[in-house]
Amino acid sequence: MPEELPPQPKTIRLRADGGVLYATLDAPPLNLIGPEFVRDLVRLIDYLSGPTPFSVVVFDSADPDFFIPHVDLTKIAEYTAEAAKAGGPGDASLGMLFQRLSRLPVITVGKLRGHARGGGSEFLLACDIRFASQEKAILGQPEVGMGAPPGAGAVQRLTRLLGPGRALEVIVGADDFTADVAERYGWINRAVPDSELDTFVERFARRVAGFPADAIAAVKPAVHLISAPSDEEIRAAAVVFQDLVRHGSVGSRAAWLLEQGLQTRGTTELQLGEIVADITPHQT
Repeated sequence: MPEELPPQPKTIRLRADGGVLYATLDAPPLNLIGPEFVRDLVRLIDYLSGPTPFSVVVFDSADPDFFIPHVDLTKIAEYTAEAAKAGGPGDASLGMLFQRLSRLPVITVGKLRGHARGGGSEFLLACDIRFASQEKAILGQPEVGMGAPPGAGAVQRLTRLLGPGRALEVIVGADDFTADVAERYGWINRAVPDSELDTFVERFARRVAGFPADAIAAVKPAVHLISAPSDEEIRAAAVVFQDLVRHGSVGSRAAWLLEQGLQTRGTTELQLGEIVADITPHQT
């Protein structure tokens, strides 16, 4: 099958290299998860769910500082409505969209530079394999610091990968983690020196893409059958998250963070793991 790309999305730049599809996230100013990004991801997942010439998809970012910092806190209803188009109103959640991502017949690789927190970390957790820049990657799940547990698969996937103690450290601590610690915990496959990351990932992707596609297609679902969370777990997490966003303290805490410069290129976004601990009751 000749290489043939789908129409170029607005927020994800696609490039083919043999059996590898490179999908570069490019949604300025920060690569936040918003309605347009979710719309493009739904279409890309639809495309990759059918017969394609690709065995491997590599997700990376056009922004050296931000992979996906988190969801757009001002557009939760809008991006949730777009996510619903992937599976219907009963599955109107980012978590269920990431379930579809995790079940694609291709091998998905996350190549991380910059910050990936909240929904950005959950996006990476839905990928099959994660490689990160040793010097430039930061991971975090700040949701508890903002008033809700993660709602798109982090609880379920981190507990399976890290074990309960480390998963709780990550989730209730709501702090930032370097690539070296994330590798040691099992959050990512490997922390690679930044100067070597591109070559390392390219070699791995080409190697896998050179193997028989039917063998890859047989292995991936067998691994997921053992290790992946169920749809029921993901749906339940989304219900709790969405309820606390609507009725809990998330709104006031998010408003305070937005006043401090969250969702702009500044200290608040870069140091969110520290700053969520500075929100005090009198400020919410």
